Amino acid sequence: MVVSIAIRQGVVQALGNRHPDLSGTAFWTNSPTPDVTHRDIRQLAALNKDALSLERSPRQKLYLEAFLLPLLVALDRPPEGLIDSPPDWLIHACTAARDPKVFRLGAEGFVAATGRTHPHVARTMRKHMGQTPSDYINTQRMQHAARMLTGTADPLPEIAADCGIPNLSHFHKLFRAAFEETPQSYRRSRQRDLIQPR
Repeated sequence: MVVSIAIRQGVVQALGNRHPDLSGTAFWTNSPTPDVTHRDIRQLAALNKDALSLERSPRQKLYLEAFLLPLLVALDRPPEGLIDSPPDWLIHACTAARDPKVFRLGAEGFVAATGRTHPHVARTMRKHMGQTPSDYINTQRMQHAARMLTGTADPLPEIAADCGIPNLSHFHKLFRAAFEETPQSYRRSRQRDLIQPR
């Protein structure tokens, strides 16, 4: 399946000016070779559906940006902290680890996403990231927990379970190590100024 889109250079420049985080990605890279990312069959089907919607929409910048921005956000960009030209499989696994279906399974879920053996993954991560698969997965889990604590009223046991950590004391320990405060304190300080709907 091929989806080909022609975009005026001025639109690309304006988009890059509005979103400096796009620097070094897609249209905004200085690489002599094109960006290549891998999509699974579900992602390709969703991309095809979005491309059809774009094709049928009015020829306005708003609709083009509605198509492009989610696609650009989802690109398999190397996570922060990767050094020394990491292998593609590690980049892919780090991207996959943002999915709750992966991080709920812990280090085993991460290793499964690589398609490699656990010792090989651990050695490669130490070389390119200076951390273990468990460290990386727990970071993803705690970031997810922080978003839930800020954006929901879900009780802590549910949030911990949603992160794949049914042991509440272990969840507290990991959260304190990541954010230097308890989950309750984190929630109180960040929800204080939110306007609650009536």
